[in-house]
Amino acid sequence: MTEPNRDIRTDVPGAARIWNYWLGGKDNYEADRLAAEAALKFYDMATFARQSRQFLTRVVRFLAGEAGIRQFLDIGTGLPTMQNTHEIAQAVAPESRIVYVDNDPIVLLHARVLLRNTTPEGVTDYIEADYHDPDLIIDRARRILDFEQPIAVMFMGVLGHAKSFEASHATVARMVDAVPSGSYLAIWDGNDTNPDLNALAENYAKSGGVPYIQQPVEHIRGYFSGLDMVEPGLVTVTEWRPDAAEVGDVEPLPETTCGVARKP
Repeated sequence: MTEPNRDIRTDVPGAARIWNYWLGGKDNYEADRLAAEAALKFYDMATFARQSRQFLTRVVRFLAGEAGIRQFLDIGTGLPTMQNTHEIAQAVAPESRIVYVDNDPIVLLHARVLLRNTTPEGVTDYIEADYHDPDLIIDRARRILDFEQPIAVMFMGVLGHAKSFEASHATVARMVDAVPSGSYLAIWDGNDTNPDLNALAENYAKSGGVPYIQQPVEHIRGYFSGLDMVEPGLVTVTEWRPDAAEVGDVEPLPETTCGVARKP
């Protein structure tokens, strides 16, 4: 695991720590809590965070189960919380290898505790890197993952933090290019259909946090260009293969767009 190489700023809100707060976690600071509470005035982000997390759970379960994937690259993972990628994957296939990527030094510090929960047969590791630098991610991930075998590349709610739409597309394209046929790309992100979420994003940027750009649905669709979409295609996070207990009981989240696709 790489070590944090930057000073930790707790006076500026951090996206990973804000999400931790919305998910009921305790790994956050006053600046994060203030930003998180301010966001709740615009939109029910607690439900948003919870439903997007449940999407991650279903996706990883599908990838490790039906798709037979044994390697996962979770980029922009955030702070450890309930049902982390390696726990879900290794519950299905104990030999699964997972690499988490984040550029928040606090995430790296918490990773030390999380790594103790990996299975004896599997591998779990963290690397510190910014997803604007996919070549660095690939270089460091090669130490743990076999890039000759299929890999699931995951971007869970982080591509809106890109410097531009062009930058996020370049990152995704580079990662897809680096993995072999039979690999998968899994993405969810916020779209720009809800004015309340757009206002929330603007308010968050003013608080000093890394700006988050709500993306047009067609822009998110473009990430999957050239790949084979897994049914049900590009949908909201609550519509992607909901568990039987969730059908009819979960509020739709039209402000989200997600998909999973296989590299031919």
